[in-house]
Amino acid sequence: MEIIGRVKKLFDPQKFGSGFRKREIVLTTEEPYPQNILIEFIQDKVDLLGSVRPEDKIKVFINIRGREWTNPEGVTKYFNSIQGWKIEEISQHSLEENPRKTSSISPSLSSDDFDDLPF
Repeated sequence: MEIIGRVKKLFDPQKFGSGFRKREIVLTTEEPYPQNILIEFIQDKVDLLGSVRPEDKIKVFINIRGREWTNPEGVTKYFNSIQGWKIEEISQHSLEENPRKTSSISPSLSSDDFDDLPF
């Protein structure tokens, strides 16, 4: 799976006593209802974020992970996380080289040409 968006927030890397490393980013999707998606990068994948900056537009390849946890009272809960494993920069140049084609009504047409509607 993949998510495309702009980097909203880049958290500092975390290193734990066990040697485990983790770094998180928030990616804001560009759609009618933008979503702020938290994505974590773990272990050697933390290094992928070395050149990423806030406001960069990127494509992140992800895996969705789920886990089960039972608290001391015996209640079982489920958690999901999104882990990034590859990043591609979305080049603004490629968007400029392929401008959207737009159609327009011929200037020779007037509003009178559209009066033949049946209602």
